[in-house]
Amino acid sequence: MSYQVIARKYRPQRFADVVGQEHVTQTLANAIAQKRIAHAYLFCGPRGTGKTTIARIFAKALNCTGGPKVDFDDNDTRVQEITEGRALDVLEIDGASNNGVEQVRELRETCKYSPANSQFKIYIIDEVHMLSTAAFNALLKTLEEPPAHVKFMFATTDPEKVLPTILSRCQRFDLRRIPSALITKHLAEIAGKEKVTIDAAALHAIARGADGGMRDAESTLDQLISFCGDKIEEADVLSMFGLAAQNQILKLSHAVLAGEISTALTQLDELARGGKDLGRLLGDLLNHFRNLLIYQVSKGDLNLLEVSEAEVSALKEQASLATTDAFTRVLEVLADTELRLRDAASKKILLEVTLLRAIEARNALSLDAVLKQLNQLRGQSGAAVAPTANAPVQAAARPAQFAAPISAPPAPTPKPVAPVAEPVPIVAVASGDLTGLWANLIAAIGRASPFTRGYLIDAHPVSFEKNIFIIGFDPEFSDHLGLVDNARNHTLIATKLAELGHHNALIKFIKAEAPAGWERKSVAATPLPVPATAKTTSPTSSAKPAEAAPAAEKKTAPVAFSKEDFKNDPLIQKALEIFKGTIVEVRA
Repeated sequence: MSYQVIARKYRPQRFADVVGQEHVTQTLANAIAQKRIAHAYLFCGPRGTGKTTIARIFAKALNCTGGPKVDFDDNDTRVQEITEGRALDVLEIDGASNNGVEQVRELRETCKYSPANSQFKIYIIDEVHMLSTAAFNALLKTLEEPPAHVKFMFATTDPEKVLPTILSRCQRFDLRRIPSALITKHLAEIAGKEKVTIDAAALHAIARGADGGMRDAESTLDQLISFCGDKIEEADVLSMFGLAAQNQILKLSHAVLAGEISTALTQLDELARGGKDLGRLLGDLLNHFRNLLIYQVSKGDLNLLEVSEAEVSALKEQASLATTDAFTRVLEVLADTELRLRDAASKKILLEVTLLRAIEARNALSLDAVLKQLNQLRGQSGAAVAPTANAPVQAAARPAQFAAPISAPPAPTPKPVAPVAEPVPIVAVASGDLTGLWANLIAAIGRASPFTRGYLIDAHPVSFEKNIFIIGFDPEFSDHLGLVDNARNHTLIATKLAELGHHNALIKFIKAEAPAGWERKSVAATPLPVPATAKTTSPTSSAKPAEAAPAAEKKTAPVAFSKEDFKNDPLIQKALEIFKGTIVEVRA
C-alpha cells in the first residue's frame, strides 16, 4: 500500500474521536437520537478544525444500515463506502471549482432522484463561500424546500461571504480553535502509535505553531518524523517553525518588566540573528502578557489560561512585578506594533522601538494617578502655597505612556537668612477700610486681566489679617473657586495689593456667605481706572473737578463684557494650548 499521511491515517471516524468540538458533535448526536434532522447544515471555523470530517461522520450516521443512529458499525458496508469516498449517495463537491450557475442547475436536477441504496442523498459542499452570487441564488429554492431524501452539508472558513439568504436556511455550527492542551495530548497518542519519542516541550511547541488547527499539527509531526526519525526534540520544532523557545520569551518579558533595556535589546538581537520569525515573536509576547494580565486579574485561576506547567511558575513570578494598569499599557503598545509590523521596512528596528516603549509604558503613571498625587501634594503643602498649582498643567500635558513616577519633592536644606533692617509689618485692615480696599483692588485687577475681574466681582473680602487676604464666594458662586484659585491669580492679586501699599500678602479663597448689606453691584460698577497718560479733548474738560465728579458717578455704567479680552486672556490661551482646543462660542 502507498504511504498515508498522519492527518488522513488518524482522521476521526466517529463523533467520539473528534477533538475539541464537543459542542457540535453532541448537538448532532442528540438530533439523531431525537429524530430532529434538518435538511441543511453549515459548519464554519478555521482550517484544520474538523468541518469536513464532522460532515462525513454525520453522513455515516444518517446512511448507515438501520440508521440514522450514532453508534454505527465501522465494518458496515455503507459506512466503509463513505469512508473510502465511493458512496453513490454521498457526493462531496468542491465549491471553488464548481461555483457557477450551470453546476448548481445540474445539482438541482440530480437531487430529484431517489438515493441508490441509502436512506438519504447527501451533498457535502466544501468552501461553499466560493460559490458565485448567481449560483447561491439558483440554489435558494432547492435549499429551502428540498426533497425529503436530500440533505445539504456546507463547510466554510469564511461565513461572512455566504449570502444571508443561505445562512437563514441552514443550521449553523461554529467550530473553534482547538486548545493547545488537547492538541498536545492527541499528538502524544499518535507518536506512541508511530513509535516515535518526542519530549513534552516539543509537543507544546508544535501546538503553539499550529495555532489551534489539528491538521496543521499532525502535518508538522509528520514532517518532523521524516526529518528527525524516531526522536524529536524541541530545538527541531523551533527551527522548523521559526519560533523562539519558551524560556527565551520568558527572559525577554522579564527584561521588559524589570526595565532592563540592555538585556531586552540583546535578547531580541540574538533571536533575530537566529532566524526567528519576528512576527511570531511579537505574537508570543502578546500572548504571554495577556496571560499575565488574566492571571493577575483572576487571582491565579489557571482555568482561563492555556499554559504548560513550566509557564505557571513564571506567571506567578512575573505577575508580581507590575500592576494591572502596567500590563494593560504594555499590551496596548504590543498590539499597536502588531498592526504596523506587516508594513514595516525593518521589522527588527520596529521591535526594538517597541521594547523601549513597552519598558516606558511599564513605568508610566496614568493621568488620573498623576492628578491624584498632585492633589495630595497640594493638600499637604497648604492651600496658601500658590507656586505648586502649575504642576498639574505640566503633568497633564505630557503623554501618559511617557510620564515618570511623581513623588513628593524633598524638603530644601535650610539656608542662613541675612537679618533684615526693618521687620515686615503685619497688616490688619478694619472691615470699613476693607470695602474700599476691595473696590480699589477690583479696579486694579480689571486693568491687568478683565477676565479675572469678571470672576472676582462675584466674590467679597472676608478678612485681611496677619498678611493673609481671605476672599470668599457665596455658595451660588462656589464653582468659581476652581477657576480662580491658581498660582497666576495669587501672584496677580498679591502684586496689586503691593501696589496699593500692602506688601508680602498671601491669598486664600474660601466658600463663605457675603456679610449682611454687601452690595455686589457697587463693586461691579467700579470703573476701570483711566491710565495716567490718557488725555481728553472734550470741550467740558475745563470744568472744575468738584463739579465733574458727581456727573461721572451718575453716568458710570458697568464695564461691557469683551469677547476679545476673553479670547486673549493668558489663562484661556494656556488652556487652549494644553487641551489642543478652539473657542467655538463666547457668551457673556
